Amino acid sequence: MTQTPLVDLRDICLSFGGVRAVDHVSIDLHAGEVVGLLGHNGAGKSTLIKILSGAYQKDSGEIRINGELADINSPRDARRYNIETIYQTLALADNLDAASNLFLGRELTTALGFVNDAQMEAETRKIMARLNPNFKKLKEPVSALSGGQRQSVAIARAVYFNAKILIMDEPTAALGVHETQMVADLIKELKAQGLGIFLISHDTREMLDLCDRVSVMKNGALVGTERVEDVTEDDILSMIIMGKNPKKAA
Repeated sequence: MTQTPLVDLRDICLSFGGVRAVDHVSIDLHAGEVVGLLGHNGAGKSTLIKILSGAYQKDSGEIRINGELADINSPRDARRYNIETIYQTLALADNLDAASNLFLGRELTTALGFVNDAQMEAETRKIMARLNPNFKKLKEPVSALSGGQRQSVAIARAVYFNAKILIMDEPTAALGVHETQMVADLIKELKAQGLGIFLISHDTREMLDLCDRVSVMKNGALVGTERVEDVTEDDILSMIIMGKNPKKAA
């Protein structure tokens, strides 16, 4: 790809005490692309992504958004750059319905300053029609929704507020086959709409299905980044376990 990356993480480092959690890692992401991040627990992938999302502050390196140097020191800073993160926990309020969750903390109000429930429901119907037309449970508390439906609400919230860069942390963990396919379809739809997505997962087959490229980390360092059509599942497992890129050795 020759166009300017949507996200360009350059030579990122972060240490906790004497442990180098992220060790000179460089990864980029383009619009309309899904890049998968793989590695064992403690490999550094979640830490790297938390630097981009503003949860952690890097020790050194650069973050560039659309080619411009970005100053990201908090989640609020990240949102200013149209970066939204969907953590595995989803951060939904179980007792509230989809519309109330979508606008939680950013409620729409009437001219008199009252919460505009009707407008929020109408906006939720519109975004859901675009993302997941089968979603009908708008008035039920999200505690009554399936895992895939809850993911739909979390994704809709990010997209409604103009996310251009989406970070998804284990979005299909603990979901059944049907629910996993629902989330996979959502990811493909977002990609088609031009979003750039960082996808964290332990499922190598899912990565090969959903991603354009995969980046593998081990012990805080980047083992390698490869296009999915250039690697096999065994290649990826070798990178995760051995910390060596078979494509570079070839």
